[in-house]
Order: sequence, then C-alpha cells, then structure tokens
Amino acid sequence: MVTRKEVAELAGVSEATVSRVFNGVGPMKAQTKQRVQEAAQALNYHPNAIAQSFARRKSGNLGVVLPYVPKVHLFSTYYFSEVLSGIGAKVKEKGYDLLLSFRSLDEESDYIERFRSQKVDACIILGASDTPSERAQLKRLEAEGHSFCLVNQHFAGESFNEIDADHIGGSYQAVKHLMEKGYRQIAFVNGSAQFSNSADRYEGYTRAMREVGKDSEELHKLYYEGNYSRTSGYRMAASLYARRHEIDAIFAANDRMAIGLMQGLRELGWEAGRDVAVVGYDDSDVARVTDPPLTSVAVPFYEMGSLAAERLLAQVAGEPGGFQVKLDTELVVRQSSSRSAME
Repeated sequence: MVTRKEVAELAGVSEATVSRVFNGVGPMKAQTKQRVQEAAQALNYHPNAIAQSFARRKSGNLGVVLPYVPKVHLFSTYYFSEVLSGIGAKVKEKGYDLLLSFRSLDEESDYIERFRSQKVDACIILGASDTPSERAQLKRLEAEGHSFCLVNQHFAGESFNEIDADHIGGSYQAVKHLMEKGYRQIAFVNGSAQFSNSADRYEGYTRAMREVGKDSEELHKLYYEGNYSRTSGYRMAASLYARRHEIDAIFAANDRMAIGLMQGLRELGWEAGRDVAVVGYDDSDVARVTDPPLTSVAVPFYEMGSLAAERLLAQVAGEPGGFQVKLDTELVVRQSSSRSAME
C-alpha cells in the first residue's frame, strides 16, 4: 500500500503538505499542488476517506430525509424516484456520497441530530409538512447555520433554501385547458392541505374557476380531498359518479389519484375521455400508458433534485447566500381530456 510519505518524497514536499493538498486545508501554491497530485497519480495513491473527513471536519455525505409511509413503495413513486435520481446524479458528479434516512409522518422531526453526529454536511428534506413543530425544527437548523434545502415544499414567511415548481401556474393552465374545451363544472381532487403544493394547486384551480364566475360556495361543492395515493382516488370515484349529471370534468392534483379515479369510474361505467374529462398532475411515466392516455401537468422533478444538490453543495463549499428557486411546469395534452362524449 502506497503511503503519504512516499508521495511526499516523490513530489519533494513534506507529508504535511501532501495532507493539506488532499484535505483542501490552508493556502497552497498551484505548482506545489500539481506536483503532489502528479506524484499521487504516478504511485496510484488514494487518501483514506475517513482520515480526510476528520481533517476537513466534514463527512462527505449529503443527507436526504424521506417520509416513511407504511405499505407505500416510496421508490416506485414517480415523484420520489425522479427527485432522488436527480440528487444522486449530481452528488456523484460532485464526489459526495448520499445518505438516506426515513422519518414517520407522525413522529417529531429531529433534523438537528443528523448534523451534530457529523453524519451529513448538508441535508435535503423531502415530504416536509407545514406544521408548527416542523417549522420550529427547520428554524432551529437555520439558526444554527446548518445547510439544508426543501424540495417541492415552501413555508410562507420563511427564508429557507427551497427548490420548488410553479404549481399555481401548472394548475391554472390545466383548468384553462378544460375550459377551452367547453367544460365548466370541473371538480378538483386535491392532496393533503399540510403540503404547500396542495395549496398552490388549489390556488391555480380557483383562480381559473373564478374567471368564469364561480363563487366560493360553488367551489366548495366541487372540492374533494385525498392523500395523493391511487387508492384515495379510487375511493372517490363513487362520490363523483353520483354527481355525474352535475360534473363534466375532473382535475386531480397528481397522476396517482387520477389513475385510481379513472379505474373506479370505469368500473361504474363512466369512461374518462368519453363521458368525463380527466386531467392529472406530474406527467408520470404511467400517464402515457393509461387507457386512455392521461393529460397531465409535467413537473421537472429530476431537475429539481439535481439543482437542490448542486446549490446546497455549493453552499457547503462556501458560496454565500441562500436560494429560493421555482421551476416552470408544462401541460401535456392526451386523450383523457377529450370532449368526444359531448361532440
């Protein structure tokens, strides 16, 4: 095994200099750094990762906190798989490792411990909910100067690092698309109110509906709430079918609920794209292969994950300032929002 002493001898420097080069500690002449790197390459020297982490006082890990939901295969869901793929690709590019951890939705968050135990240098939080205890934990992280970032969630009035998407604009565009096809009685199937993207999607929906004269009472009657699962969409099918003479279109806040809903409605004899228009949200892979293919709002989840990791690691490296970024969404039109039954 090649030692640091051998690299130092070949490069004509001290062992301490070799250590500073590989640990990025202290000022260093470019020529000296190059000599050490060339000597290490010639000898096939690889510094000890554990020793490096102690010297830098960094773990070399980027943490990702995920919600633990019993009986839900989290990594098979489009949102989480895309965001994690984006994070993973950027982390690998930057020479970091990824450390995943889970927390139950009903347990109090303890984000601070992940930093105090030096397990992570920075942390991306997925599935954060806007509750008083969650806000308190995040504000504590911020007060202690830890680097963290929220993805697909924002907290009104706070200045946390955030990478989000324009869900207000995406929902507005989806509802306007249905209106352009002649629909007016558009039901909205939303996710849990504890997530900011649920509130944003509802705001986009109501903005479009109010433009055609819908008041608060009418909007309340057209509102349904699930939990972003396919099962919750399926269970709502009967309630919506019972109002089939009042409702001519349905906008669901994600594809999983939309697909469950379409399945339930089909079993009752009400076909999406024939008897009722259905629009989803996320533009997941399965939206292309449903029967009929599902009109949906595309969200750049992969890019959101990649950008979150990039901006957060830049902050760890000393780049000043926080960040709050909102990426664009795009409506992808397919057959499920057809007016064939009305033509």
